[in-house]
Amino acid sequence: MSEVNSPERVGGWTRLVTARPRLSLLAALVITALAVFAGSGVADRMGSGGWEAPDAESTYTTQVLEREFPASQPNLLLLIDSGGVSVDDPAVAAEAARLTERLAGEEGITGVGSYWRTASPSLRSEDGREAIVAARIEGDEKAAGETLDRIAPAYRGVHGPVEVSVGGPVAVRHEMQTIIQEDLLRAELIALPVTLVLLVMVFGSAIAALLPLGVGIVAILGTNAVLRGITELTDVSVFAQNLTTALGLGLAIDYALFIVRRFREELAAGADTRAAIGTTLRTAGRTVLFSALTVAVSLAAMMVFPQYFLRSFAYAGIAVVLLAAAAALILLPAALMLLGPRVNSLDLRKLLRRRGEGPSPAAEPAEGPGRGWARFAVLVMRRAPVFAVVTTVGLVLLGLPFLGVRFGTADDRQLPASAESRVVQEHIRDAFPGSPGGGLEVLAEGAATPAQYADFRTRIAALPGVQRVDGPVTGDGSAYFNVLPEGESVGQEAQRLVRELRAETAPFDTSVTGAAAVLVDSKDAIADRLPWAVGIIVVVTLLLVFLLTGSVLIPVQAVVLNALSLTAMFGAVVWVFQDGHLSGLLSFTSTGDIETTLPVLMFCVAFGLSMDYGVFLLSRIKEEHDRTGDHEHSVTFGLRHTGGLITAAAVILAVVMVAIGTSRVTNTKMLGLGIALAVLMDAMVVRSLLVPAVMKLTGRVTWWAPGPLRAFHQRFGLSEGERAAAPSEPRPAGEIPGPEGRERDKVMAEA
Repeated sequence: MSEVNSPERVGGWTRLVTARPRLSLLAALVITALAVFAGSGVADRMGSGGWEAPDAESTYTTQVLEREFPASQPNLLLLIDSGGVSVDDPAVAAEAARLTERLAGEEGITGVGSYWRTASPSLRSEDGREAIVAARIEGDEKAAGETLDRIAPAYRGVHGPVEVSVGGPVAVRHEMQTIIQEDLLRAELIALPVTLVLLVMVFGSAIAALLPLGVGIVAILGTNAVLRGITELTDVSVFAQNLTTALGLGLAIDYALFIVRRFREELAAGADTRAAIGTTLRTAGRTVLFSALTVAVSLAAMMVFPQYFLRSFAYAGIAVVLLAAAAALILLPAALMLLGPRVNSLDLRKLLRRRGEGPSPAAEPAEGPGRGWARFAVLVMRRAPVFAVVTTVGLVLLGLPFLGVRFGTADDRQLPASAESRVVQEHIRDAFPGSPGGGLEVLAEGAATPAQYADFRTRIAALPGVQRVDGPVTGDGSAYFNVLPEGESVGQEAQRLVRELRAETAPFDTSVTGAAAVLVDSKDAIADRLPWAVGIIVVVTLLLVFLLTGSVLIPVQAVVLNALSLTAMFGAVVWVFQDGHLSGLLSFTSTGDIETTLPVLMFCVAFGLSMDYGVFLLSRIKEEHDRTGDHEHSVTFGLRHTGGLITAAAVILAVVMVAIGTSRVTNTKMLGLGIALAVLMDAMVVRSLLVPAVMKLTGRVTWWAPGPLRAFHQRFGLSEGERAAAPSEPRPAGEIPGPEGRERDKVMAEA
C-alpha cells in the first residue's frame, strides 16, 4: 500500500468531517437557511456615515448643538425654486411660508427655519430665484431615514408657484445607502456567473467549479446574519456589505480552489477518497487555516480606530474570513467525501477538445501549465538581481503619486450626478453666498456677559481666513457663533482656521465643530491609532509566517514584499480618484482629495489578501524544502504547483472586486477597483517575479533561524506537509528523490 493510502495517515479531523458527510451537509443547509432568515433586512439597519471620531471635540460639540440649538445643525434642506420670479414675490413667499409651517408641524422635525422667516442672505441664491427651508430631523441615522421616507414625498415636486427638491446631509446619506444596496445586488449578478465560468475554465469539471461557489455563498449568507446581530449592539456601515460580498466570494473561492485542487492531485496519484481528503486537510487545509488567520488579523487591526466606518469592515471581514475557512475545512471535505472521483464529472472543456487529445480531468490540475511556471521560476532566478531591482523600482515609481495625497471628507459628490440630493447640494454650493452648511460652529459654554461675547466675536473675526462671523445665538447658559471660512469649506485654510479657533482663549469654555473640524479630528484620530494598527498587522504576520516556515528572514521578506505590492494601488488611487484622470471613463466626480479613512481600509484589506497568496506559495515551498533540502528546487516547485492557481484565484477575486467597482458611489468604486489592482499586482508581479528573485538572492540563509527559535518552531510550528527537519546540507540536484528530482533536472536543463 502506498504511503498516501496508509490508514495511519488519516487523522482525527479527517475522520470527524467525513464520518457522516450527508448529515454534515444537511445541517449546513439548515443553518444556511436560518442565516438567510436571520440576515434578512440587515442593510436597512446599517448606517451610511461613520467617518467621525465619536470621542472627538467636533462630535461633542455637534451633540450639544443638536440638543440645545437644533436650528444650528440642519440636516434637511428644501430647495425652493420660484420658477424664474423673485423668491420675494408675494405668491412665492406665501407658498413657502405654508410649506415651512407644515414642515414645522411634522413629527420628528425640529429647528425649522427659512429665508422667509429669517431674511438671512445665506439662505437666498445670488440670482434671487431660489431659497432654502432648513430643518433638523431628530434621531439616529435609521430613525432619520425613516422620517425622511415618510415626509419627503409630500414636499418633493410642484407646489403652486414653486418647485421643491429635497436635500441636506440626511438625504445624501439616505440616497447613498439606497444606491449602495442596488449596486451591490447588481455586482452580485455580474460576479456570480462570471466567477462560475472562470472556475469551469480552471477546473474543467462543472461539479468541481460549483464547490467553491457554494462555499462562498455560505460565507456571505452567514456573515449577513452575524452583521444583523452586531447591528443590535453597535453601529455598522452599509459599506461593509460590499466587503462581505467581495471577500465572501473571493476568499471562499481561494480556499476551496486550493483544497479541491490538492484533493484532485491526490486522487490522480492513486489515493482513495478518504486518504486523499486526509492528505489535503493536512497540507492545503493547514495552509487555509494560516491564511485565514493572517487575513483576519489584518482586518481586525481596524478595530483600533474609533470611527465605526472602519470598525464595520473589521466586523464583516473577520466574520466572512472565518466562515469561509470553516466552510472550506468542514463542509467541503464532506462534499468531497460524497463525490469522490465524481468531482471530475461534467468536464465542459471536452467540448473544446478534439477526441483523444489533452490530459484527463484528473491529471490536468496536477500538470496543466505547471512546467511553464517552473521554467519561468528558473529564468527569474537565473537573472535574480535584474528582476529584483527592475521590479522593485517599477513598483516604487507606480506608488509615487501617493506622495501628493490630500485627505478630505465624503460629501454629495460621491453620488451620481443625477441623484436629487446631490443636485440640491450643488445648487447650494454654486448659487448661494457662503455655501450654507459649510461654516464652523463655535460653542461657548458657561456664564458670560454680552460684552464678553462681543469681544470674543471681534477676536475670531480678525483671524486670517475668516469671511464672516454670525452670532452669538444665546441659550440657557450657552451660545454659539457661526464662522464662515474663506475658500473651500474643508480646504487647508479651513482646517488651519479650526486649529486657530481652538487655540483662542475666552472667559468661557469653547469647542468647534463643522465639516472642517470633523475632518481635522478624523485625521488626528487616524494618525494617533495608525501606528498601533500597522504594528499589530506586522507583528502578528511575522509570528504566523515564522510558525509556518521556521525562518527568520522569510517573515520579513513577506511583510516587505506585501507592502511593495500595494504601491500601485495607492498611486492609482491618487492619480485616478484625487487628480481626476479617467473620471469620464469611470463616471465619477473628482473632489481633489481622498476620503481620510479609505487608504486605511484599503491597506488592511489588500495587505491581508496579499498575505493570503503569500501563504499559499510559501507553504508549498516549505513543504518541498523540508522534503529535499534543495533551496532553488523548492522555489521552482512552489511556483510550479501554485503559480497558475494563485493567478486564477487572483483573477477571480479581481473580477468580484471590479464588479463591486461598478458602483455609482465613488468610495465604493475606489475600493473595488483599487483592491482589484492590488490583488493582480501581487499575484502577477510580486509572487511571480519578486519572490523567486529575492529568495534566490538570499539563498540558503533564507531558512536560517537561531537555535532557540528553531526549537520553538519544531515544537509549536505548523507547515504544509509532514514535520521534518530539513537536511543540514541540500542534496545535489540529481539526488532529489523520486520523479520530482528527475523533473527538476529536466526543467533546469530546458531552461
